[in-house]
Amino acid sequence: MSGHSKWATIKRKKGAADAKRGKLFTQLIREISMAASLGGGDPDANPRLRLAIQKGRAVNMPKDNIERAIKKGTGELEGNQIEEIRYEGYGPGGVAVIVDTLSDNRNRTFGEVRHIFGRFSGNVGTTGCVAYMFERRGVLEFERAAVDADGLMEAAIEANALDIAEDEDTLRVQTAPEDFDSVKEALEARGFVSASAKIQMVPGTTVTISGKNAELMLKLYEELDAHEDVAEVYANFDVSDEELLAAASAS
Repeated sequence: MSGHSKWATIKRKKGAADAKRGKLFTQLIREISMAASLGGGDPDANPRLRLAIQKGRAVNMPKDNIERAIKKGTGELEGNQIEEIRYEGYGPGGVAVIVDTLSDNRNRTFGEVRHIFGRFSGNVGTTGCVAYMFERRGVLEFERAAVDADGLMEAAIEANALDIAEDEDTLRVQTAPEDFDSVKEALEARGFVSASAKIQMVPGTTVTISGKNAELMLKLYEELDAHEDVAEVYANFDVSDEELLAAASAS
């Protein structure tokens, strides 16, 4: 399991999302609007919109906010046009980084993302420079202590999951993107409700970093993740649990 995945889990457990609720709501509103713009305003016929709405409800986003975001996406209400823009680049130690953004100002977002990369010994590259190192997959994350691990694995296999990655605290069920909804629903029907569920980019290989490179990479990841226009950050670094925990305690 990549250090990126472990780091994201640590931050979620620390309640970072709650601490940044304003940013989180902004991101989710943009994601709901983008999903509605691309696939229509009916969540039953639009899986991406359905998932975005579920994320909003999971953090107690008011129903009115969700409905307004959908209407802005479908054009029923006026609003700034949101673009979905992906940036690729390299972090310290040659770590591959993908940054997915939802922006209403392409030039501003690019300049700010490039600046963050530069502050922490990274650089923005050309389109496609690192994407080939990742694979798009559905990922359902479960707290090991809260589930029957053997039962979950059996249910995931029966539901046509691709893989199950695990560490001491977490189980991650991976699916093909097109099977994400059906696997999620099948597991929930068996009583397995995930702590996190999303379509994401999973690295095929990882780069082990330590010392100064690890310190800079974790700061780069956090700064990107904290940016209001950034929806997701993916990276293929691996780092020791000791360095991850030390960084999490300091942040």
